[in-house]
Amino acid sequence: MLQIVLIRPGCTDYDEQERIQGTLDMPLNEQGRAEVARLIDEVRAKGIEQVYAPASEPAEETGRELAKALDVKFRKIERLANLDFGLWQGMLVDDVRHKQPKVYRQWQEQPENVCPPQGEMLSDADERVRTAMQKLLKRHKEGIIAVVLPEPLLSLARRFVTHGELGDLWKPALAPGGWELLQVEPEAAPTA
Repeated sequence: MLQIVLIRPGCTDYDEQERIQGTLDMPLNEQGRAEVARLIDEVRAKGIEQVYAPASEPAEETGRELAKALDVKFRKIERLANLDFGLWQGMLVDDVRHKQPKVYRQWQEQPENVCPPQGEMLSDADERVRTAMQKLLKRHKEGIIAVVLPEPLLSLARRFVTHGELGDLWKPALAPGGWELLQVEPEAAPTA
């Protein structure tokens, strides 16, 4: 059976400021590097065989550091670019809530129906996540792999693997540098 360690990248300045990062590349800050060091200690004994991350600076930096510390292969997955939040990128989450309360509420309740101004629909990102995760499940039938993803891609990947609910995308389930271990159910794995 395949297990996936789903990881949120370490903290950036935007995370601390509660800004929307989207496709903007931000390096890990001092706190983020400390979170990655803690993450490495926490997952060291899990037996991770390979680490995957998108070409996003905080996710890639987190993934590369993890792979290096565990002496396993690291692989970038271009298809897993983060959601393009358009004009919301760089904005404080509170600013979106105050300036666009209806859209903010709709993003909480029905995010699939919201397109950030000049951004991308969540359904488009969801399709990219599904395709990438299906390829990973075909490649890895058993063992344990790590996938480092920024929000909201992490929530989309969790929903794909667990067949669960998406949850409130404004309040991520995992803090920066957080992780969870998911069991891939046989029905989630595509057949050859």
